[in-house]
Amino acid sequence: LGQPFCFSPSWHPPAVIQQLDSRSGEVCVSGHDSGPVFEEQPSSLIYPEGLPEGKVTLNCQARASPAASYRWRVNGSDVVIREDSHYTLVAGNLVISNPQHGRDSGSYQCFAINRCGTIVSRAANLKFGYLRDFPSESRSPQTAYEGAGTFLACQAPAHYPALSYRWILNEFPSFVQPDGGRWFVSQVTGNLYLANARANDTGSYFCLTTINMDISTKSTFSKAIQLTVQPDANPRKSAPNIRVRFPSETYALAGHTTQLECFAYGNPTPKLRWRKVDGVLPSKVGASADGPILTIPDLSFDDEGMYECEAYSSEGRDTHQGRVSVQAQPEWLQVMSDSEVEISSELHWSCVAAGKPRLIIRWLRNGMPLGTQDRVEVNNGLLKISNLALEDSGMYQCVAENKHGTIYSNAELRVQVQAPDFRLNPVRKLVPAARGGQVKMECKPRAAPKPTLFWSRGTELLTNSSRVTVTPDGVLWIYNISRADEGKYTCFAENYLGKANSTGHLSVRDATKIKLAPSNADINQGENVTLQCHASHDPTMDLTFTWSLNGVLLDLEEPNGHYHRKETIGDLAIVNAQLSQAGIYTCSAQTVVDSAVASARLVVRGPPGPPGGLVVKSVNETAVELRWSRGYDNHSPIGKYVIMGRSEHSHDWKRMRTDPVNIEGNAESARVIDLRPWMDYEFQVIASNILGSGEPSMPSQSIRTKQSAPTVAPSGLGGGGGDRNELIITWTPMAREYQNGDGFGYILWFRKLETPSWTVVRVPNAESSRYVYSNQSLSPYCPFEVKIKAYNSKGEGPFSQIAVVHSAEEEPTVSPRKINATAVTAFEIQVSWEPVQHLSTNGILRGYEIRYWRQHEREAAADRVRTAGLENTARVSGLRPNTLYHVTVLAYNSAGTGPPSPRTTVITKKPPPNRPPGNVSWKTDGSWVTVRWDHVKSMDNESTVQGYKVSDTQAHTSVNLPLPKDNGYVVLEIRSWGEGGDGAAHEIIVSRDSGISVVMTRKNRVNVLSGHTQLHSNTIFNNHVISSHDALRRTF
Repeated sequence: LGQPFCFSPSWHPPAVIQQLDSRSGEVCVSGHDSGPVFEEQPSSLIYPEGLPEGKVTLNCQARASPAASYRWRVNGSDVVIREDSHYTLVAGNLVISNPQHGRDSGSYQCFAINRCGTIVSRAANLKFGYLRDFPSESRSPQTAYEGAGTFLACQAPAHYPALSYRWILNEFPSFVQPDGGRWFVSQVTGNLYLANARANDTGSYFCLTTINMDISTKSTFSKAIQLTVQPDANPRKSAPNIRVRFPSETYALAGHTTQLECFAYGNPTPKLRWRKVDGVLPSKVGASADGPILTIPDLSFDDEGMYECEAYSSEGRDTHQGRVSVQAQPEWLQVMSDSEVEISSELHWSCVAAGKPRLIIRWLRNGMPLGTQDRVEVNNGLLKISNLALEDSGMYQCVAENKHGTIYSNAELRVQVQAPDFRLNPVRKLVPAARGGQVKMECKPRAAPKPTLFWSRGTELLTNSSRVTVTPDGVLWIYNISRADEGKYTCFAENYLGKANSTGHLSVRDATKIKLAPSNADINQGENVTLQCHASHDPTMDLTFTWSLNGVLLDLEEPNGHYHRKETIGDLAIVNAQLSQAGIYTCSAQTVVDSAVASARLVVRGPPGPPGGLVVKSVNETAVELRWSRGYDNHSPIGKYVIMGRSEHSHDWKRMRTDPVNIEGNAESARVIDLRPWMDYEFQVIASNILGSGEPSMPSQSIRTKQSAPTVAPSGLGGGGGDRNELIITWTPMAREYQNGDGFGYILWFRKLETPSWTVVRVPNAESSRYVYSNQSLSPYCPFEVKIKAYNSKGEGPFSQIAVVHSAEEEPTVSPRKINATAVTAFEIQVSWEPVQHLSTNGILRGYEIRYWRQHEREAAADRVRTAGLENTARVSGLRPNTLYHVTVLAYNSAGTGPPSPRTTVITKKPPPNRPPGNVSWKTDGSWVTVRWDHVKSMDNESTVQGYKVSDTQAHTSVNLPLPKDNGYVVLEIRSWGEGGDGAAHEIIVSRDSGISVVMTRKNRVNVLSGHTQLHSNTIFNNHVISSHDALRRTF
């Protein structure tokens, strides 16, 4: 610069003069050029080691004018791109051909450059993933004892990054499954854990490891590990022993997912549950709260704290605790923005970021580190440059980093130098103003350094007076305006580079005034009200109305909203007013030159607001004291309070019993009574007045009532059954809300009926529901008196009612007598016997079992039929004709069957003829029909024909039947019968209107087509005459 600028009034100086680019000699032109802004930056990736003919592309694209050029650095050194190099630059992207671990791994950064400056991308780490093979040596076999816990070590080979693990049993793809929580595969070590071994766990086990990379997946498995489980007829029970323990301190990133592992040995298999020691376990952990891996997704700082894993079973419990500390990657809270600043002035930039651990913030200018020097002052996130010069122009970056990541914020600084210029921002050509009001006329030319500004009206230079103020930044204020103030006003600007001016015209209009102001109103919630607002204004200008509530502008266009305004006037209608709509309403009547306002207060009365400051005091076994502070009464006195509560086992709020029963509206404390001991509760307080109940308070902090001895006895006491010499007693486990304290269990008292002494047993597990008492001297089905009570660390509860429970039944010892079997038909026999005496059944006699088998079969293959009760006769069907059967009868109870009775034999009858009657004919006579047929002659292996049935009516070789009164069809079936049963049937269709018979032979009777009439009969015919009209039954 250095040289004076000379120009005529018609010449305009350049808009901005900036520093030449030191590399190219080019100038960054304001309003035309712009520095680089990244649109795409490189990302870290893991490349499979040894992948042939591969390529890696690191992306880098920036928006810039003129277009940016690019260069790259790896591990702080420039990437050299030549024709024979394995590096290629495609646009801004860096392509690495045939990547190799030793040569190409490292941290890459892209530089985007144009004549306005340089920016640096985030670092992208190129790492190489690999998974070596397991050693070829055989793995040592392992032995475990049945019922004991054990583990198999994976001993994964060298790898990067982390692996996932599965185990194979004997052969692929037979993967080891959790099996009710007995098995667990650690995703930290890869080891396979077994809570308690069983004999069928013996086998060959293989550890399968899998590595997942950005573009491929690889798996390998170990040599077989032979596990042999030594069987034990009575495996030893053991209390839970946690063997997989998550770290005592776990660091995890906010927004990510963390997992905690916990697994225990024990027999029976321990169950697992998690809790947060210093808070409530977040619901987002889902089902993992009861599994070996606690998964906490989308971590937040609220999730920090101490976590506990508990393993428990009927044999005891074990716990392990560890802390989760949440850390965070850097995140911007405030960034700087592009700035155009005049030469010789001062720049202040700040950037603020959050992260844990604490962040380090540094600055870059055109890709180079920027520290405190000369005119530059750097103080963590603050940058100050004094006495700005052209060479300060360029691209600046604020960099925030901790061990979890690095973030960049970019901005462009343009240092300006120019003579005053009004072309982009002239004084307004027409400035309207209201008479009696005030007006503001701005003068904002572009100029660097700042120009000297002054105003004139015509030839008169304006200076500060009672009605005129000219501010240092060139704003002209005129107060108490009159018509005489109309005219032209000119602003003059001057700096050492030149001069300029701009003129505007002030036009004076009539003032706007409120003619009808809104009035104060008082309504109840849900009612409607209208606030009026009318105004006068200059007729040459448009008038608009706006309304605000407590200084906030209202949206009057919202559909279905509470506010409506009339089109031609400013009245505001409020529909279905709510408590939130109470306050100061201000009507503003506006033109482009002035406005007039008027305000009114709207009071909305409604139910009270929520009480505040709810705290719980004086906690004992069954009561607590609550204290709160009054909420807003919403202009209607509070009449009473209601306390709501919920326990850990109920998600619904319910009204609690209190002392006093009715809580007056001036109260700020009350006792909640009739609570259950050792239960977690939350409480809410709700206030009400004559207009209704308000919103509940915020829930109180969860509290647990103190412990006390149980107050109720277990229910469902009963039992019975089991094996020989056993007494099984069962009951319903008591729910958590009735346990009243820790160390919970049951005390059983039992004795033989009508004996004086009791046997007392303690069952130390809240989830137990049965007890088995074994004694070789126990007689079968012996009655015992049984009672039960609960206990905990504070004492014992009341006894239940006495129940009578019998010891296990044994099979009956006597058999039925006087067995008789009689053939009924060719396919059915009837068996009868003399019942056994109940005193000899060793239990409750349930019924009898009939066993039957053919002459040449073994008794072991006998078919069996059981009676459903204590009947002493039964029919057995589905037999073979003309066959000899052996039959025996046994008594049975719930323990099994007793000894068989002496066997008897029976021969089923010969089968009936399988041929239907032939040569069937019929003849109608008025309302009667006569049917005739030929006799069926039985074969030697068939039973003798004793007669015939016409639709179940017995006859000889002919029969007279009445026809139905209406027209239609009659269907008749004709079959032989004898001691072997009914033979095959002929079926005929007889019509009143036709003398022709239709004869159909069928194996079984079928229904007639819909609308026809069918004949059935249960009446016996003598001398071929029907003795009852009941022989006809119609089916339509």
